[in-house]
Amino acid sequence: MNTLDDIAREIRHCQRCDLAKTRTNAVPGDGNLQADVLFIGEGPGKSEDVQGIPFVGAAGKFLDEMLAEIKLKRKDVYITNIVKCRPPGNRDPKDEEISMCWPYLKQQVALIKPKLIVTLGRHAMNRFLPGLKISQVHGQAKRYKGVATEKQVYFPLYHPAVALYNGSYRDILKADMRKIPKLLSMIKGV
Repeated sequence: MNTLDDIAREIRHCQRCDLAKTRTNAVPGDGNLQADVLFIGEGPGKSEDVQGIPFVGAAGKFLDEMLAEIKLKRKDVYITNIVKCRPPGNRDPKDEEISMCWPYLKQQVALIKPKLIVTLGRHAMNRFLPGLKISQVHGQAKRYKGVATEKQVYFPLYHPAVALYNGSYRDILKADMRKIPKLLSMIKGV
């Protein structure tokens, strides 16, 4: 596939796994096609499934709030998920579902060529940084074998939804998010 539009079109018609049977809409991703920062969540929730846009529910509102605090908007970044269809009941995505969506995500990363990949939640982190525990590495930049480059910079964060269920994570997430501008400057060599 040559463009992100081509990938999105294929995702919207995808039947690779059983998630296609229960979705309302596939959720390819949204944002700046030349973004320096790519946010990758775990999977669409109920609101995302209805609208076909990532992070538009309560967790998305919190993500927007955190972006605003670091002077970024959705139009400045690209946002997608590990799986492109909502797992029923918002359950965790299964390994085989993640594997079925991986080629799409890999192509998105290769086309966008982000300077920084921010993983939101353990499932997204584990796909790029296997074997780590999010509780031990959140808010720490990691260089690892990349999709678009030989070594990419990954920045694992807790998923914004965790702050909705446990308010103590709100400050942790905000503190980690505030590291992004400085990290991006370091990556760019500014």
